[in-house]
Amino acid sequence: MRITLIENGKTSDLFIGEGVEQFRERVVKYVPFKIETIPDLENAKNMTMKEVQDQEGSLILKRVKPGDYLVLLDERGDQHDSISFAKYLNSWEGRVNHIQFVIGGPYGFSEKVYDRADTRLSLSKLTFSHQLVRVIFMEQLYRAFTIIKGEPYHHT
Repeated sequence: MRITLIENGKTSDLFIGEGVEQFRERVVKYVPFKIETIPDLENAKNMTMKEVQDQEGSLILKRVKPGDYLVLLDERGDQHDSISFAKYLNSWEGRVNHIQFVIGGPYGFSEKVYDRADTRLSLSKLTFSHQLVRVIFMEQLYRAFTIIKGEPYHHT
């Protein structure tokens, strides 16, 4: 199994980039993992919300291959605690070759992306910026692998 995180736009805050990189270095010890960044749209300030969603959606869907398992990080998705997320992640082992987690832009996802998604995952009932979600998700992904491997990072 391999995992890709698709994120929208470059990371603008140094502390977020450093946090993502720290957890990326940890995650790659458990699974082939990469991050793909969709470039910021040109002239987005002059577009409607739907136009931005549609253009970002097209860029997301270009990265998704048939057979990929697409998980949208979405406030309306299923919620898990860390242990159940680890079990959920582990249940894909041997059944899914490539999991792609996607963090949408500030306006969320287009309908075409929702239609293609295999599932939605919510990290919290709270709303976070799409930038901050990057480091929160990476920490939870790392935590899930330490739970799966029985390592002491997560304390119950």
